[in-house]
Amino acid sequence: MAPSEYFIRLQKGIEGGFAPPTPSAILKLFKSAGDSNIIINESIRPDGEPHLDPKPEKTLDSSDEEVQDLIAELYEILQNLPLESPPGSEDIYRMDTSISWSSDDFEWCNGGPQGCMREESDIHPSEIERNKFMRAADIVKELVGMGNP
Repeated sequence: MAPSEYFIRLQKGIEGGFAPPTPSAILKLFKSAGDSNIIINESIRPDGEPHLDPKPEKTLDSSDEEVQDLIAELYEILQNLPLESPPGSEDIYRMDTSISWSSDDFEWCNGGPQGCMREESDIHPSEIERNKFMRAADIVKELVGMGNP
């Protein structure tokens, strides 16, 4: 069972080169305790554009059974996935994507190199773990797509 208050963030575009990464998408979901709505903020960088374009805020009913099932699945998946070591050393899931989860009882955030200082991680996920991370990213995108303006 997922907690009653949480913050989820997905960023597409986490690997930097000589400069920090330029995200192509940032998706944020926030659920506060006592509120039945999940607040969704989405920013997308159109191809060829230098900046993210924020979309209108959306909400999602956290009491919806399908929403609850997806949040619980995401929560469970992330609890069982490894993180790179040292933190931020390498995009171990090879998806140029970061997911952050923050709640009272659990914190999880994968990363990638933020510039030209690339380092190899001591931790490498299995193919099954990579597929679970892909499923976690798909869940976040699905939840954002379910939101109402």
